[in-house]
Amino acid sequence: QVQLVESGGGLVQAGGSLRLSCAASGRTFSNYAMAWFRQAPGKEREFVGGIDWNAENIFYVDSVKGRFTVSRDNDKMTVYLQMNSLKLEDTAVYYCAARQYKGPAIFTHRIHYEYWGQGTQVTVSS
Repeated sequence: QVQLVESGGGLVQAGGSLRLSCAASGRTFSNYAMAWFRQAPGKEREFVGGIDWNAENIFYVDSVKGRFTVSRDNDKMTVYLQMNSLKLEDTAVYYCAARQYKGPAIFTHRIHYEYWGQGTQVTVSS
């Protein structure tokens, strides 16, 4: 089993930046594909971006392309979400997720992920 803990959320003005981190523990981190999801009040949890086990493949939802960057450091057992040019509609609880998988595919639906963090709130103000 792997445990995930997100950090880095907070309140930021529109146009600003935040960097989220997700620290993993418990198993070999490089065995896991990782992803970030978010959930706004009253909405379904949606995929934001995902990264394969060795960072060769990364995929984003269209709404964040060019603004968000997913990266990982397997030695530090951490995955990151750099968020730039934040918009009001980016306000949500952000979750990291893990799936034990060492292939090239990026899974975009929550049902494919076995482990989840507790979430970190990101609020973008005008």
